[in-house]
Amino acid sequence: MTTPFQRARSEEQRAVRRQAILDTAAAMLTEMPVAQVSLNELSRRVGLAKSNVLRYFESREAVLLELLDTALREWLDLLDGTLATAVDAAGGPYERGDQVAGALADTLAARPVLCDLVSAQAAVLERNVSPQIAAEYKRAVLADATVLTRLIRTHVPELDEKDAMRCAAAALLSAGAIWTHAQPSAAMLAAYEADPTLAALRLDFTGTLRELLEVLLTGLLTRALHH
Repeated sequence: MTTPFQRARSEEQRAVRRQAILDTAAAMLTEMPVAQVSLNELSRRVGLAKSNVLRYFESREAVLLELLDTALREWLDLLDGTLATAVDAAGGPYERGDQVAGALADTLAARPVLCDLVSAQAAVLERNVSPQIAAEYKRAVLADATVLTRLIRTHVPELDEKDAMRCAAAALLSAGAIWTHAQPSAAMLAAYEADPTLAALRLDFTGTLRELLEVLLTGLLTRALHH
């Protein structure tokens, strides 16, 4: 049952209610994929009518985009420390490139909610928001990509900023695409089980992403070192 709506009378009260909505949606994402998070269920769990939730967020997608930005920033904070221990500063550029690729893949794989949100970003989450929300989100993404670019260049300084940004963008784009294919439906799982010749088509998220990023970094480094 929803609670009677009482308009927040201060910015602090509004912030508390917005955060309650975000926290509830984040909890839902630990139980179900992005596709199953509905505004109706979110409203029910928060204890407000849907129209009242929409006073704080213009759509379900606006809620999820904000959670995506938060998840990205949390991942980047974790990645900073992971790279510091995973990359051997005394290693050659290709060795360090492989170590960066492995750290990116491993840390993303450990955050399935982030991967699910990234996989839904362009096709779903960016489709039902106003230009204002879209611009705010893209500014946040640009800031996150800048941080990731800096982290990559810290451990692979042979790359210039443009190539490191290419790697950063590819890591997130590839993670979203591979995640989708690495979560087969029940029918696909049954098909793989029934016909072993199809097993090669089933992607392992971590291994596939790591290999792709290794190849990308090797190519970028080869070009950088021979120009």
